[in-house]
Amino acid sequence: MSEHIFTLPDLGEGTVEAEVSEWHVNVGDLVKEDQPVVDMLTDKAAVEVPAPVTGTIVKLGGEPGDIIAVGAPLVVFETDASVNVNAAPSAASDKPRSASTPAPAAQATPSETPNAEPSRATVATAPIAPPAPLPAVNLTASTPAPAPAGIPKSVTTAKVLTSPVIRRLAREHRIDLAEIEGTGSRGRILRADFDAHLVKLERGPAPIPPRKRVGAKEVKVIGMRRIIAQRMSASKSEIPHFSYVEEIDVTELEQFRQLLNQQYAQYGVKFSYLPLLVQCVAKALARFPQCNALYDKERNVLVQHDPVHAGIATQTPDGLKVPVVHHAEAMSLPQLAQAIASAAQGARDGSASKHQLTGSTITVTSLGKLGGIASTPVINQPEVSIIGVNRAVERPMVVNGGIHIRRMMNLSASFDHRFVDGYDAAEFIQAIKEMLENPSHTFSAG
Repeated sequence: MSEHIFTLPDLGEGTVEAEVSEWHVNVGDLVKEDQPVVDMLTDKAAVEVPAPVTGTIVKLGGEPGDIIAVGAPLVVFETDASVNVNAAPSAASDKPRSASTPAPAAQATPSETPNAEPSRATVATAPIAPPAPLPAVNLTASTPAPAPAGIPKSVTTAKVLTSPVIRRLAREHRIDLAEIEGTGSRGRILRADFDAHLVKLERGPAPIPPRKRVGAKEVKVIGMRRIIAQRMSASKSEIPHFSYVEEIDVTELEQFRQLLNQQYAQYGVKFSYLPLLVQCVAKALARFPQCNALYDKERNVLVQHDPVHAGIATQTPDGLKVPVVHHAEAMSLPQLAQAIASAAQGARDGSASKHQLTGSTITVTSLGKLGGIASTPVINQPEVSIIGVNRAVERPMVVNGGIHIRRMMNLSASFDHRFVDGYDAAEFIQAIKEMLENPSHTFSAG
């Protein structure tokens, strides 16, 4: 028998340390080579780290929430054969599975949510091919059903192939993953498999009468919540925000949206206000490049971008994330609807790639039907602008001296006052308003 010390490998993109997110093994477990042992959380993504050898776990390098430096001991194995301890560590899977970052208000309608800051790598500049035209798309988020009745008390989450998100959902719902048949590669349990299993189970127990609640619990701020907290704090402390709120008459836009939904229903494409707004934002930014910029504080340079890489603040089971629709300026409305839905779903189920989670130049955030009247979105640092979508409602408005029922919606936008003047911000939003209120003209080619 020999001892093999597995050190934390380079997880890519200059990572020097990572946080222990979730262990899949315990001391004393016998694991096989390539079996996932731990999820490590970097600033950009959650990375599943496999075992480099077959052996018995002797020691784990930390608890969830602990920060491990690259090259520091991560796991100690006891192996049958002699293993070269100094050998290069096994490379971790480079597919990010979580990455919920948000620049403030994590990206929206698909399920749109408040601000979060996305992890940021290099900003993509090369054009990318637009998404394939019109496969079936479901813009509606899948929400886990409540814990079903009669569920097993013993929950297996570690010995099956699936993502950390599914494992966490399984624990929350007290679902034994061993009972789910995975349809992914090598039987991997996908989110669709998990949701389908929930549907098969009976709904929860009879309602419990209300009673006084006592006590409190301390929740350690780790993982994605730690990253969100740090970035939100940095944005609010370093950026002098100012917000601008404008009401938009979306009566005609709503009619146009319903027409689109009828025309594209056969393709499975569903339109919310979000793709319509993003296309208007992309058009308006051609006139207001100072709002489509990133501030590089290390070099003290404001980088104004020609392409529009729209961050879509999205609420996920792990917190607020901001997947990115790259080159929104080059997409048709159906392509935008499809790309936004795909990006949001990827953020929610952990399947989004690093490219899909980085590189935004401006962020759009929406709470959908929970959007309220107005909001003060937090800028997704180092961007300088963020646009929030509030709820659309019908209300009486004075039009040409008469009272008419109109469908109204507010936009709440925040800007970095160091680089965007109030007048420019107002003109930018007014340009968007003009386009949204005249959809037949704005989207005639779209």
